[in-house]
Amino acid sequence: MTKDKEVELIRILEHNGRIESDVLAKMLDESEEDVKKTIQKLEDDHVILSYAAVVDWSKIQSEESIAAMIDVKVTPQRDVGFDEVAARIQRFPEVSALYLMSGTYDLSVVVEGQTMAGVASFVSNKLSTLETVLSTTTHFRMKKYKHDGVVFNQDEKDRRMVVSP
Repeated sequence: MTKDKEVELIRILEHNGRIESDVLAKMLDESEEDVKKTIQKLEDDHVILSYAAVVDWSKIQSEESIAAMIDVKVTPQRDVGFDEVAARIQRFPEVSALYLMSGTYDLSVVVEGQTMAGVASFVSNKLSTLETVLSTTTHFRMKKYKHDGVVFNQDEKDRRMVVSP
């Protein structure tokens, strides 16, 4: 499979990882065997890391969680920069995503918990106590409109009253 077709395959799978290999083969004008081999190679090479469903947890009330984005300012370590502190932070089970950022803060940490108090406890007892962490700013997610390209609550009507002069 050519590199261009491989990239096209990756884009298709990123958008919908459930497409059957025979359908992918038709979409790419390739044999099903080549598609399966390429997917296996991409998984073995850690290009494709995971297949995930985007779920609207707000529709399952007993499973809804609190999410927070935490801006973290840290002191980089000699010879390893931010990698060592990032490795420590990513090991916490509460952390669902972690990014090195440019700008005012160094790291952006996405945390999920069952309650605001649980997230606050993580920040004050685990994250802020790391010796390289200088400061944190926590932002709680209020509502999810779009995630990984998927728009949430498309069928909800805007119930605000229109006011015009």
